[in-house]
Amino acid sequence: MFFEYLHEQPLFAIITLLGIIYALTIHEFSHAFAATLLGDHTAKDDGRLTLNPLAHIDFVGFLMLLLVNFGWGKPVIFNPRNLKNEKKDSAIIAFAGPLSNIISTIIFIGILKYCVPFFNLSLSNPLIYFLSYLIIINIILAIFNLIPIPPLDGSKILFAILPDRFKNFEISFEQNGPYILIGLLILDNVLNLGIFNGLFNWIINFINN
Repeated sequence: MFFEYLHEQPLFAIITLLGIIYALTIHEFSHAFAATLLGDHTAKDDGRLTLNPLAHIDFVGFLMLLLVNFGWGKPVIFNPRNLKNEKKDSAIIAFAGPLSNIISTIIFIGILKYCVPFFNLSLSNPLIYFLSYLIIINIILAIFNLIPIPPLDGSKILFAILPDRFKNFEISFEQNGPYILIGLLILDNVLNLGIFNGLFNWIINFINN
């Protein structure tokens, strides 16, 4: 756990903390940025169009992330009625968060590859550890948020694709999705199914290769 890590290796714990803060901040900022570009200024008026981490970090969600490796940032609120195309633009806003993490992953992979001639690629090196952790946390945050279960971003993309005749399903799924997601996470950990870990490990191994 993070707090044990903080006691044993404080420098690397702080680096981990900075990686989490970056990934959450760029993710939530990108939602706000996309919403503003598409004509809705709700997020901007709420003070979310900023790279200041304090505007995007939910204290409880952040603490949960440190304690049990599952948490959340402060959701970016937008008004679909201010968008030209409510369904399509809502999906774009939802996808902007994971996309920012994917782009960040690519950038940090490039920086890490650039460091190869100059540094020993060992995780004992703070810079290499920081870049490696930024790659991992960003891709995990992106993939997890693309799962099509409310309130994750993937559900907004799913709802944009579904025909209007599925509106009742959308309403019901949006209400019950958080309970389904929490239930899946609990079952995954209690029964040691490894569904989410398996998915994340496959992505990480793919990137490593």
